[in-house]
Amino acid sequence: MLSINQKQAIVAERSKLIGRYSTVAVVRLDGTPDRLLQSVRNRMRGESVFITGRKNILNRILASSKSTENLSSYLTGTSVIILTNKSPFDLYKELRGSSIRLAAKPNQLAPSDIKIEAGETSLAPGQAVTELKTAGIDVKIDKGKVVISKERVLVHKGEPISLSVAKALHTLNILPFSAELKLEVALNGNLLFNKEVMGIDAKMVLEEINRSIGEVIALSVNAKIINRYTINRFITESYINAIALGVEANLYDTGIADRLIGKAYRIASSLSAHTGNND
Repeated sequence: MLSINQKQAIVAERSKLIGRYSTVAVVRLDGTPDRLLQSVRNRMRGESVFITGRKNILNRILASSKSTENLSSYLTGTSVIILTNKSPFDLYKELRGSSIRLAAKPNQLAPSDIKIEAGETSLAPGQAVTELKTAGIDVKIDKGKVVISKERVLVHKGEPISLSVAKALHTLNILPFSAELKLEVALNGNLLFNKEVMGIDAKMVLEEINRSIGEVIALSVNAKIINRYTINRFITESYINAIALGVEANLYDTGIADRLIGKAYRIASSLSAHTGNND
């Protein structure tokens, strides 16, 4: 256990680092494997600083600066402070891209339907067959290989995973869970970004802009508002209406001569059919 002097020294040392980086972030570690944290930490070494420790020490580090003291309220459960010069959005994206797959443990709730596909496995006959059958999986031996006879949903979303199913999934190397470092909040300058804001990516923004533009253009067309986005539509519509009016009124014009000839031919054909004259 650290002495009071050691704790004070750690707080003083870590507090000096805050002013050297543009972004201060709080990341939740609840349920995060140590190997994931270490992997991300190693990859970001040299460009970011990870400050770990007990909640009270992290609180004191954040409280040492007027600009970061409000971040203390986000230190729920086990957390880590990340100091970096990356933007909050880039940091969020990097942490989201560092997720890993995890094996199922007994009594965990399935995050989605866990389905077993039919087909040949790489397993050899033996204890594996017993484990799979105990979990309710239909298997058979074919040419020295373990084959799953038919697909089925072992566990539906939200249902607890039994010990036998957890063993079978491990045997089949099926990893239904995932873990990632959860970025809760990031302070950049005087701006505070929460996870909802940082979760907005360029694709989502572009899709929203395109949708809004489409709605505005449709509204402008319906309201007969002429602007650079609707002018071509109105010109096309006016042209089509003018052609239709000319044909309807039999107004000869070079632009509709072909249509008038076609109209006359259809009328003549109709009259010929009624009179029985095929000449």
